[in-house]
Amino acid sequence: MKLIVQKYGGTSVRDAERVMNVARRITDTYKAGNNVIVAVSAQGDTTDDLIAKAAEINPHASKREMDMLLSTGEQISIALLAMAIEKLGYPVISLTGWQAGFHTNARYTNARIKNIDTERLHAELDRRRIVIVAGFQGINKYDDITTLGRGGSDTSAVALAAALHADVCEIYTDVDGVYTADPRICKGAYKLDEISYDEMLELASLGANVLHNRSVEMAKKYNVKLSVRSSLNNNEGTYVKEVSQVEKMLVRGVTRDNDCARIALCGVEDTPGKAFQVFGLLAGANICVDLIIQSIGDGKTKDITFTVAESDMDAALELIEKNNDVIKAREIKSKKEVSKVSIVGAGMVNNPGVAAGMFEALRDAHVNINMIATSEIKVSVLVDQKDAERAVNAIHDKFLSK
Repeated sequence: MKLIVQKYGGTSVRDAERVMNVARRITDTYKAGNNVIVAVSAQGDTTDDLIAKAAEINPHASKREMDMLLSTGEQISIALLAMAIEKLGYPVISLTGWQAGFHTNARYTNARIKNIDTERLHAELDRRRIVIVAGFQGINKYDDITTLGRGGSDTSAVALAAALHADVCEIYTDVDGVYTADPRICKGAYKLDEISYDEMLELASLGANVLHNRSVEMAKKYNVKLSVRSSLNNNEGTYVKEVSQVEKMLVRGVTRDNDCARIALCGVEDTPGKAFQVFGLLAGANICVDLIIQSIGDGKTKDITFTVAESDMDAALELIEKNNDVIKAREIKSKKEVSKVSIVGAGMVNNPGVAAGMFEALRDAHVNINMIATSEIKVSVLVDQKDAERAVNAIHDKFLSK
């Protein structure tokens, strides 16, 4: 008997018809002789609606109370899904995150899972019940509800699979699997049969919205076999696993991330410790920095340019300006409406011409590059947002056209 963990996103359970569709999928898996645990997200746009409701009452609500509010979305989903499975005549129980044993740290709205007490889960499986678990949530040492951040239901599912040593963790979404690019903006994009953890982690971190990056990190750490599939059809999806069995492609995917803003500190004193002053300040405010470029300088000054999430730009600028008597930048510049376009592929490691090929494709598409960052399996460039879609298509045509 196999243990299968399934996760269904908000679009998969957005209305009664889709809830019943998911219930039939779950019971089909159960009928095949498997134990089944399911992690579920809030329906449709429920989380966004709850955030909007909170803003009407108190735009500066505490993170603890936001977690109390947002956790209710998943509780609605699991109860409705359990009711649907009951209607089909199968044994089922729904559990909140804390009932399922999810213990987290105390960081509200973006908590990390510390451990899962699996006693209740094992007890329910021993009764041959289908177990429906609210994703995205847990409980901290103060017995307060916590949430895991956007995309946290993916992380919940992988954590369940890891803790229970499941045979596979199936992530059901509204797409057929992992594509070489976003098919909504790239007509030539096609589905991959399999992809490595490292490649998937880079794609998830760079703007691909199929899987949450923390879930991929956890899957790699505990060697959880992932299958990304559509909840709307029975097509084979994409397997995410340790080593791809096919010959490594130079490039596996192209991503676009519009949630970027660029900040430039011009004329900073060229002295030891300046970078630490800047980025230590931002880290202390929990502002994540992505691409970084520092000029060589002329021996007296240098320029430091970096990107943050667009939603963090105002806070980052306020912090830097407030501390500029220490940083001593001659000028502080910022720009929104920029996008990060990236290519990812494990086959890039031993092929130095890939970056040049990417830059050639952008040149031919008349796309100007603002910043560049590389790693062993990725190359990222910052471009104007108006050019991003054209950039993705040009790069995809260069490396991934069939």
